[in-house]
Amino acid sequence: MIRFGSVIAQFEADFMTQFRHRLSFEQLRALSAMRDCRSPASPMMQVQCEGCDHQKLVPHSCGHRLCPHCQHHESQQWLERQMQRLVPADYFLLTFTLPAELRGLAAAHADVVFDLLMRCAWETVHRFSQNDRQLQGTPGAIAVLHTHSRRLDFHPHVHLVVPAAALDAAKQRWRRKRRGKNGVYLFNEKAMAKVFRAKMLAAIEAAGIGLPACYPREWVAHCQSVGSGEKALIYLGRYLYRGVIREQDILACENGRVSFRYRNAKTGKSEKRSLTGADFLWLILQHVLPKGFRRARNFGFLHANCKRLIGLLHLLLKFDPSRFTPPRKERPAMLCSCCGAVMVIVRTRIRSTSSGVVAVPPLAGVAI
Repeated sequence: MIRFGSVIAQFEADFMTQFRHRLSFEQLRALSAMRDCRSPASPMMQVQCEGCDHQKLVPHSCGHRLCPHCQHHESQQWLERQMQRLVPADYFLLTFTLPAELRGLAAAHADVVFDLLMRCAWETVHRFSQNDRQLQGTPGAIAVLHTHSRRLDFHPHVHLVVPAAALDAAKQRWRRKRRGKNGVYLFNEKAMAKVFRAKMLAAIEAAGIGLPACYPREWVAHCQSVGSGEKALIYLGRYLYRGVIREQDILACENGRVSFRYRNAKTGKSEKRSLTGADFLWLILQHVLPKGFRRARNFGFLHANCKRLIGLLHLLLKFDPSRFTPPRKERPAMLCSCCGAVMVIVRTRIRSTSSGVVAVPPLAGVAI
């Protein structure tokens, strides 16, 4: 398997020569963090054996949300929290896509446009739920922003996992969509796309961002039934904290080029894409999000502040979400190379000196 950090180290000079003028501070930080992730250049943590007191230094992971090495545990924790918010209803995966003509605006004003993309998608779902004869209330949604296509091109869109149910707080009513001959029908895709388009364009203009001269009259919105919702959440959680590419999908790094595989959405088959090393790094770094931006959000009755409400719904509807909770994958223990016992962390964030030597102050009462 080819480490992403080694790809950065090999092509960083060429990449900086070609793209330095286009990089933001966040992208520079991401490049540095992922290059040094779990390498001797990263901060160290000191671990000690519980059996024989043997000690050693282990490099830290960078923790960057774009790094394919990091945050697997955080992804699992997010998925477990969302599973606990599942309700007894048919679920749908709604997708709202920003057209190609507006992607330049999204790249130049990412913090504003991405936020508007998520808010306008939610407002569209909320409006349709309020106007629906069977729902007539506030829906719930788990929203996740994606900025990439399967080929890793810049392609901003937002997914919303939405139960076909709503809460009418004024009348204290819980309503669900009824099943018809062809199953449950949520909302009309074309109608949602029109409302989303109007909301998004108005919000961009209100934010003081100039719109391009031409943009399409018809936008894209999809509404797909996903059963009880857990599979859709697993799909979204897979890309939430673990970067846009897996290291096992990097096939080759030679002759100045990088090749990786991806799955073609139309055919379902794996395909290969090859670029120069510098272009490959730019393909990845263009998906660095603005500092502090929350790409996963909960809306409506699925908001984090509605835990008591969700608990009451589970009680009244006699629904146990724990049956959907995926099995927890515990972090593997570090084992001592001398005796095989478990090693524990005793000190973290030990930084290297300018000479490259790691300065480690001794532990009280312990010989190093």
